[in-house]
Amino acid sequence: MINKLDAALNFHQTALRVRNERQELLASNIANADTPQYKARDIDFQSAMKAALQPNASAGTTTSNGALQQTNAGHMNGTGGSGYVSTGDPLFRAVVQGSADGNTVDMDVERNAYVDNGIRYEASLTMIGGQIKKMLSAINGQQ
Repeated sequence: MINKLDAALNFHQTALRVRNERQELLASNIANADTPQYKARDIDFQSAMKAALQPNASAGTTTSNGALQQTNAGHMNGTGGSGYVSTGDPLFRAVVQGSADGNTVDMDVERNAYVDNGIRYEASLTMIGGQIKKMLSAINGQQ
């Protein structure tokens, strides 16, 4: 029975993990908005979810819409020695508007992505809560 419960919640758990990883990258971009030569990074959520749900499949390095790009094969590959399976490789965001100091962070883009990702994170929590309530209702024999 535990395996069925795990399977039922696995998708949302994975979505929360990917959203959390993306939120950390976006927060890092915002924190480094004034750091010279800092390159804004992000995760392509769709590719990261595919990679997380099928850990043996290799994640792509480019996105279908071209919004993110990995500029060098030596950039972070998201695998660590801790046993943690990364949900996707951080990619460098395409430059929207260049700056004199080489920083590629566009605060409007970062703030919008941060808020959107946060709202979607909360939505996933709400869906998990609803799923758990349905399971408890079924276990207790209520409708």
